[in-house]
Amino acid sequence: MSLPERIEKIRTQFDSDLSKLRLTADSLEELRLKYIGKKGGISRLFRDFAALSPDDKRTFGKDLNLLKKFVEDSIRQLKEKLAENRQTDSGFDYTLPGFSFKEGHLHPVTQTMNRICDIFREMGFGTEFGPEVETDFHNFQALNFPPDHPARDMQDTFFIEDDILLRTHTSPIQIRTMLKQKPPIRILAPGRVYRNEAINPRSYCVFHQIEGLYVDEHVTFAELKVTIEVFAKKFFGQDVKLRFRPSYFPFTEPSAEVDISCIICGGSGCRLCKNTGWLEIMGCGMVDPNVFEACGIDPEKYTGYAFGMGPERITMLKYGIDDIRLLYEGDVRFLEQF
Repeated sequence: MSLPERIEKIRTQFDSDLSKLRLTADSLEELRLKYIGKKGGISRLFRDFAALSPDDKRTFGKDLNLLKKFVEDSIRQLKEKLAENRQTDSGFDYTLPGFSFKEGHLHPVTQTMNRICDIFREMGFGTEFGPEVETDFHNFQALNFPPDHPARDMQDTFFIEDDILLRTHTSPIQIRTMLKQKPPIRILAPGRVYRNEAINPRSYCVFHQIEGLYVDEHVTFAELKVTIEVFAKKFFGQDVKLRFRPSYFPFTEPSAEVDISCIICGGSGCRLCKNTGWLEIMGCGMVDPNVFEACGIDPEKYTGYAFGMGPERITMLKYGIDDIRLLYEGDVRFLEQF
């Protein structure tokens, strides 16, 4: 290819590169090196130009110099334009590296709920969900709450209408499941619940619950104890100890509160366990026959157990958190510890 053809080819190529150029400091420097750098296309033309005869130099020298000047002027003008753009944009340099963003992660309560559900799924429990706005029947009546039970009082429950309310526990999910499904039933019922309580370090008006239900023929309290023991050892560690204390719930009989040996002091006594050596983690019991009857299940044929726990409390126990409000204030400094 002759020198004039090469000059014309480089000019055409430079024009094409200009039309596609994204104006940044890096792209301008790349363009400069490509054409007028030491190894650039125009620099190579000048090296070849030196070997021409005097007549050819007089013929083609002007065109080559004009090409070099055109490229240099174009790049200089683009640099000036880039500088003007930076000043116009309040000094912001768009050629700087972008801002880095911290990687997000699941909330500690969500992490706890996922872990609890995973453990019980390994034991054959499915998962059911239900509405947060419930009826009095599903939230109280079918669960054997007498009409004058304290939990029906306005100080505990957010009522929307006389018989419509924000659910106070996830037990209505159990009721809905038993109404639509015949035994055997083995489910978890996780979700958000609401109670009209004063907000303080140990209680909140919105929190979560995970409840479990198993209904079949010949289900015993011993099976309930084994199920909870397997969960506790998988979640808190194999060395944890359990105790069951008699308690009362309208929807189970017999009923019990479940404690574990303190995961901080190992049972010797500390601030977290109030020097008792034990931490309460859940309530449980055998499903009351009245609940079965309300759901159309024969209590003479079927028995079952139920349990319920608060993921917030489990999270606080696991990580030694002494104020439930920390879980809801959205303080990134606190949350990124988990």
